[in-house]
Amino acid sequence: MKAMSPGVVDYLFRQLVAGKPAEDIEWQREGPALAEEPPGAELARRLGETELEALTPLELFEYVRAAQRLEEWAGRLREAAVELYCSPGRLPGGRPA
Repeated sequence: MKAMSPGVVDYLFRQLVAGKPAEDIEWQREGPALAEEPPGAELARRLGETELEALTPLELFEYVRAAQRLEEWAGRLREAAVELYCSPGRLPGGRPA
């Protein structure tokens, strides 16, 4: 079993003392959960601003899954750009390469 960071332990303790669930419900107030956020700039912003050490194990799992979705999305963008670049006569503006 992996030990939790001091930030996670502190968060869980404060939740327990306040009689609140261990899940971070503040994320629900700022928008969709990471699992529901569609890939794109907003998901990248949220992932970039997240303090990993403060996440519970479940939240860390969802973070990793969201990062994988973002990576797959970016890969499809890259593939489309490479295909366009490698196709003669298909550069933006109709100009030949």
